Amino acid sequence: MTTPSRAPDLAGRVLALASRDRAGAEALLAELPLDAQVAAVCDAPLARRAEVLALTPMPEAVTPRLPEAELCFLVKAVGLSDAVWILEHAAPEQVVASVDLDAWKGDEPDLPRLSEWMEALARTSRPAFLRAVRALDAEIVVRFLQSRIQVFQKPTDDEGWSAPEGSLTLEGQFHYRAIHEGDDLAAITALLRMLFEEEYWTYFRTMMGVICELQSDGDEWALRWRAGRLEDLGFPPRDEAMRIYRFIRPEQRGTIPEGAHPLDVAAWHLPVWIPQLPDSPKGGYRVFRAIAQLEDDERRACFYAFVAVSNQVAVADRMPLGDAESTPRAIDKAARLISEGLAHVAVQNGLEDTDVLRRVSLERLFSVGANLDPEAARP
Repeated sequence: MTTPSRAPDLAGRVLALASRDRAGAEALLAELPLDAQVAAVCDAPLARRAEVLALTPMPEAVTPRLPEAELCFLVKAVGLSDAVWILEHAAPEQVVASVDLDAWKGDEPDLPRLSEWMEALARTSRPAFLRAVRALDAEIVVRFLQSRIQVFQKPTDDEGWSAPEGSLTLEGQFHYRAIHEGDDLAAITALLRMLFEEEYWTYFRTMMGVICELQSDGDEWALRWRAGRLEDLGFPPRDEAMRIYRFIRPEQRGTIPEGAHPLDVAAWHLPVWIPQLPDSPKGGYRVFRAIAQLEDDERRACFYAFVAVSNQVAVADRMPLGDAESTPRAIDKAARLISEGLAHVAVQNGLEDTDVLRRVSLERLFSVGANLDPEAARP
């Protein structure tokens, strides 16, 4: 629906061929346009996507084209410590999105997880590491450092001052040491040295931030920046997402809102790989059967409207956005409850399912389904 047609099960063909003829699999991918190579990576089973990526002629060209969340899923599937070759070619916005999705717990940074991402990024080349650090919010970099090191500034008027025991320094003014005994600061030293040598004033502000900034203030500002970026990717703030569970009085559940235009939905950038919804007119969820009977432009609008509801489910239910399993879980729940709402509205008004989709938004149909079966709607 949103991507050019491609050979069926291309990823499966590539992997099957690679098992007996790696050069042949590489040649097959090399003949494809870049978008088709991206599709082959994303269509492969998560555990084998890195294998397909490695078979492409230029992984450095394919990697930046992966949807942001898919880059996060891929890196986690490989393991952060083994994904340096992928992160080396990741676009800055992919790195930021990955940290936004995977290095938070609720409304607070997941500092141990953030450390894992920073440690992995520190193992990339200096240009790649510098791109990533420049793209990340200054607040999140400072919070990472505050969770790992203490920083001391040498007083300018105290000739008798001595650096704290066990501290390190790059330039004699700022000294730092691990908060936790035995913590390996190699990645932090690489980060600080890179900033000192490449962007001194960023280095200075960062070190002063570690000393002076309140952690609560840093968390609040980092959350604001993150919330805005997630909204751009289709994940609304939680209080907004929760409206899908709003109460609808029994006598109003079959009502069709007047003047609604639910299929006036413009295409928007998807951070996950969902090339199309199930489109078979037989079997599956009722909403998918109904969508399959719509006109092409209507199906395309329903596609984006459905993804938007799925994202609301993921946020409202506090699903971990950085986990690949959350996407199919959210899609399944959205399809199940939209289908229940669709059936109810269609029966109440004597309408065909397709007519309901043209007159009632998928978000409202989900809410109707959630009201009809509140137990099934529980996160």
